[in-house]
Amino acid sequence: MPLNLAQPEYPTGWTLIFLAWLVASIATLGALFLGEIMGYTPCVLCWYQRIAMFPLVLIMAAGLFPFDPRVVRYALPLALVGWVLAMFHWGVASGLIPESITPCSQGVPCSVEQIVWFGFLTLPMLSVLAFSLIIALLLITHFKASK
Repeated sequence: MPLNLAQPEYPTGWTLIFLAWLVASIATLGALFLGEIMGYTPCVLCWYQRIAMFPLVLIMAAGLFPFDPRVVRYALPLALVGWVLAMFHWGVASGLIPESITPCSQGVPCSVEQIVWFGFLTLPMLSVLAFSLIIALLLITHFKASK
């Protein structure tokens, strides 16, 4: 008997959480690659964002097998904290927020953009995009599951 993915055992919520998990996994692997393989030293704000991103991989994976739509209540606060940190970091890196009010007093300055792809895509911007996508997928899952 062929597997019918339209059955209730495989709801749309599972796919949305899987996509959020995929984004978190790619962001985590990217951060680990840049730090451990390429040798880039993360600034303090990057570390805080990693603290918010890395557990999302495990939390959302735990909500996938078996699927539990309540995983949103555990993942969303962490994603929101990460998003706020990423927005703050993006503001510092783009010069909108003075670096003097950041926790980057030692080590790599938070205003230094170590990587710029395509002339505009920076690591803080990628972090904002990743957290934004995760938050959007989690919210869609929450509102679909509450119907």
